[in-house]
Amino acid sequence: MSEEHTHILDQAIDVHAHYLTETYRQACEAAGQFQPDGFPMLPEWTPEAALSLMDTVGVATALLSISSPGVHFGSDEAARILARRVNEEGADIVATHSGRFGLLASLPLPDVESALAELAYALDTLHVDGISLLTHYQGHYLGDPLFEPIMAELNRYHAVAVLHPTSPACWEAVSLGHPRPMLEFPVDTTRAVVNLALTGTIDRYPHIRFVIPHAGGALPVLVDRIHSFATVFSSAGGQRPIDVLTALRGLYYDLAGTPLPRALPALLALVEPDRLLYGSDFPFTPGPLVEFLATMLSTTSVLDEEQRRAMQRGNALRLFPRL
Repeated sequence: MSEEHTHILDQAIDVHAHYLTETYRQACEAAGQFQPDGFPMLPEWTPEAALSLMDTVGVATALLSISSPGVHFGSDEAARILARRVNEEGADIVATHSGRFGLLASLPLPDVESALAELAYALDTLHVDGISLLTHYQGHYLGDPLFEPIMAELNRYHAVAVLHPTSPACWEAVSLGHPRPMLEFPVDTTRAVVNLALTGTIDRYPHIRFVIPHAGGALPVLVDRIHSFATVFSSAGGQRPIDVLTALRGLYYDLAGTPLPRALPALLALVEPDRLLYGSDFPFTPGPLVEFLATMLSTTSVLDEEQRRAMQRGNALRLFPRL
């Protein structure tokens, strides 16, 4: 059997893949982040291990990003230095493995001034493919006025902004003692996107291409309720109603995690199939599970053959034409 027939996916572009350099690992450990977000451990990662899995699964290119808890562990100066280091290390990985990786740069938020400088450096000098944003920074969600300068710059660059969940500020009270990726990550993703919609951020900055992780979290099943509340209460207050449905239909959604059997059909009630993107979440999702989930996506009857191909590659090429 030829090698091409052993692949699960067909030249896929993975928009939700992570990297952990030794610099980042040491910074996490120095900050006491041995089990980030309640995850059992910091997973091992090397470009070679990532490429081996990509070749097995059928991923042509993976867009690398730093996962939660990001680069800010309490010190603005340390976060600025760490963001620059991991962004430059990521750019080196992209350059060393031509065509196999892309990079989503990290910003040292909530330090807005330093983040603006890093955003410009990442896009103009490192020529990264997009920007990775956590759902909130020290309790400030992305629609907060604090981040207006960041949104304005992302809009000016027509940048791709890929969201990633992190533990909510009150996780000790609400996570029920479980690792936050189980429940709090999809909930915080939902909270962050609703915040972007209800603050009008999505409408004010139409040139930002937002990518929402994990099939939108809880958005697909809550969107009608949110839209109804937004319409009724903004009208009652004499404000122009926020069209939540239209705002969320204009976003992109990766299918990392467990989109099947239930989340993807719900998401398709909100968005068209041309808004779907493949994501593995490696290495926080272990290799064997990445293979299993990719097999489910490649064989699901929820999408037809053309839609599956577009989800794997074609839709991402509109966002990342360099690839």
